[in-house]
Amino acid sequence: MTASFIELFSPVVAIAGLLYALVFWAQVKAAPDGNAAMHKVADAISVGARAFIRRQYKTIAILTIVVGVVMMVAYGLTGGPDGWTHGVRVGTAFLLGSFFSALAGVVSMVVATKANQKTAAAAKSGLNAALQMALRAGTVSAIVITAMSLLGISGLYLFYRLFLNLPIESIPDLIIGYGFGASFVALFAQLGGGIYTKAADVGADLVGKIEAGIPEDDPRNPAVIADLVGDNVGDCAGRGADLFESISAENIGAMILGVALFSTFGLKGILFPLILRSLGLVATIIGVYCVKAKKDELPMKALVRGYWVTTFITIAALWVTTKTMLDGPNDSAFWFFLAGVIGILTSVAFVYITDYYTGKQYRPVRAIAQASTTGHATNIIAGTAIGMESTGLSVLTVCAALFGSYWCGLQTGIDGGGIYGTAVATMGMLAMVGYVLAMDMFGPITDNAGGIVEMSQASEEIRNVTDELDATGNTTKALTKGYAVGSAALAAFLLFSAYLQETHLTGVDLAKPEVFVGSFLGAMVVFFFTSLTIRAVGKAAGVIVEEVRRQFREKKGIMAGTEDPDYAAAVDIATKSALHEMILPGVTAVASPIIIGLLFGKEAVAGLLMVGTIVGVLLACYLNNSGGAWDNAKKYIESGAHGGKKSHAHQASVTGDTVGDPFKDTAGPSLHVLIKLFSTLTLALAGLFM
Repeated sequence: MTASFIELFSPVVAIAGLLYALVFWAQVKAAPDGNAAMHKVADAISVGARAFIRRQYKTIAILTIVVGVVMMVAYGLTGGPDGWTHGVRVGTAFLLGSFFSALAGVVSMVVATKANQKTAAAAKSGLNAALQMALRAGTVSAIVITAMSLLGISGLYLFYRLFLNLPIESIPDLIIGYGFGASFVALFAQLGGGIYTKAADVGADLVGKIEAGIPEDDPRNPAVIADLVGDNVGDCAGRGADLFESISAENIGAMILGVALFSTFGLKGILFPLILRSLGLVATIIGVYCVKAKKDELPMKALVRGYWVTTFITIAALWVTTKTMLDGPNDSAFWFFLAGVIGILTSVAFVYITDYYTGKQYRPVRAIAQASTTGHATNIIAGTAIGMESTGLSVLTVCAALFGSYWCGLQTGIDGGGIYGTAVATMGMLAMVGYVLAMDMFGPITDNAGGIVEMSQASEEIRNVTDELDATGNTTKALTKGYAVGSAALAAFLLFSAYLQETHLTGVDLAKPEVFVGSFLGAMVVFFFTSLTIRAVGKAAGVIVEEVRRQFREKKGIMAGTEDPDYAAAVDIATKSALHEMILPGVTAVASPIIIGLLFGKEAVAGLLMVGTIVGVLLACYLNNSGGAWDNAKKYIESGAHGGKKSHAHQASVTGDTVGDPFKDTAGPSLHVLIKLFSTLTLALAGLFM
């Protein structure tokens, strides 16, 4: 048996993408390292990040192996003679997805720690040189993550198809474990990294900025290296694993729905998501090459230009794939293309909605800054209100996208076309994930570059370049979080539909007590999980605060500049605290749907998925946007508004930013993963809830 062209297309493109990532990586590695002072700071960051990742992934590896073995045994004991075979296949896919998800995080961290120093050094050559260095380094991670997801899924498909000779329509069910494995590792990676980065950030800000009155990234702050390490292990390694699982879960969910249309489109309906994602990878590379800051041009404008180039190429690729793969009755190619365009426009809408609620130039952030002039409490009240307000436009956008894409699918007249239309919309939204991921990685790279420049006491000219890029990076990080929430919302409906198909449910009756209870518990788990993540940051930050205070108290020469702080002590404390605090919320997230499913059955799990997803999306949107708005309100005041730095308004804004830190960088991103973990876990274990 031989594979056809469309079966080989995705793995070939994935391998080519991995090879092309080496082109960008070679450019990054060949760039100058900067002076000895920059190298010293960058080396300390790299050592701390690698130490954390080694300890974190050792813990994750143990948990992963335990879950994989339990999954195989559970299927073997409950599924009869075929249960063992099914369990081994799903369990193996789980372990493979876990491995690639972990690898995605490691690659992102390694690239970032190298690019931080290179970007700081490139700032000597001007804004455009540093901009391109940071973005191309981020693109290395983006290409590797996207390509590994494609390679893992298409590789499993080819293995089951060619070596085990399994029927094509049965294969997506066996790949479900891959998505669960990716989600499982991503949850713990995002939790651990998010707790670490915000504990260090909060600890450094509370003592350094407020108590000691020293600038951000001041080398006298004992927690500053831990803070910079956190950007790499949280915003890079954690987010790398997070977006890897997003790509994987949505691809697999769409493939499962494609099985229902097998009689109409055959193999093409199943492999459509992989083909479109492959072409999206090509569009990303072209878009990155279009990013070049012209003279006196803001870096954000150059990045947006690359985004739009990627978008238009993606639309063209969408038309080609729908025309060649989904051409059926009633001009189905056109209607599915329209559904995909709706998904692409949804991603654009979320980017602009997030920009409005977190951008310094708009009403929400300026309202929080104004509220800061009357104190800390009014700052918190204003930020909370803005975060809640932001859910309105976000939900309306998701609802419009779901209704529009479902309606487009119905116009094809194909049985199951409506649901598949929403799947195509989700694929359209995620087709640009490579470029979005590159922008996401750009943020922490430029943040660390600014820290390296500050700590190495570089010239004012170089600091101005990194400050401008850092401000742009804060915007890109906020925008990509909005994109992640939107994609999670669309993907959740896609994966929920896949669960209904997998369990042969045609509907969910909330009037049944067990279903209502399952739904109620699903909503509760979201809030309880969020509470655990925020509390974890607070506890870990408290330990770092005490350590920084101790060093300032016992080492009088630190503030005078005659004695170096003990950076390693703060890094070690942050590492231990983060790894300890990540276990409880992670275990809660994994155990809850399993317990509910075993106690109340598959329909109760469907209720958990439906209500838990709705609550999770709303809460994630609130946390991300309120946190981003608090952050930029502080930066707006620091630019000179309302008295500028060290004013009473600035002190209040620092408090708001500190509250918002675990919102936007720990709890919010972790909820993205939780939403999809619910779906991938229940899909992989659906047979146990029957």
